[in-house]
Amino acid sequence: MSEAERRSIDSGLAFHGAPTLLGVKCANLISFDMSERTIAEYLHEYAEKLSENGLSAVRLCKCRQRTLVYIYNERLLNAWLRMPQVGRFLSEYGYTADMSIKEKLSILAGRMSCGSFPHEIGAFLGYPIGDIRGFISNCGRNCLLCGYWKVYENADEARQTFRIYDRCRAILFDRLKHCPNLFRAISKEENI
Repeated sequence: MSEAERRSIDSGLAFHGAPTLLGVKCANLISFDMSERTIAEYLHEYAEKLSENGLSAVRLCKCRQRTLVYIYNERLLNAWLRMPQVGRFLSEYGYTADMSIKEKLSILAGRMSCGSFPHEIGAFLGYPIGDIRGFISNCGRNCLLCGYWKVYENADEARQTFRIYDRCRAILFDRLKHCPNLFRAISKEENI
């Protein structure tokens, strides 16, 4: 992997995953348009640094020239998936409370295909269950607000969350200006 490729992946992760990288959101899904081999090399090379920051990343899907990487904060994702309404929703799709995150992600990855996302992916991204159900019942139309996800309930609360996510992105990109790599920028020891 070249330095340019590493910087490109760092930038993509920072832009699309800042809330997760900074510990505000449980997970993000990021699409990369580079070789699957390069992405796999990056994830392998930086698995330990991700783990040191409470993060994990897995390739969920490969489609044509795009590779979808799911990055998650294990502590936050576990807490989110244990919420009763989230558990009930996921049980409708065959996920059980006793499954590990890895087992659930394996099922999710198996349900993904080119251009098609299973509806339950929203639950794995921390989207409000009411908004996921609204998206399903409205076939993605008639939302109150469209931002990081399509909002069907509590637009004011979603707007505030979107502002927080935007702020995470701005903070992380500002840190990247002063740090040699993404992992230094998200390090809890970094005082910028």
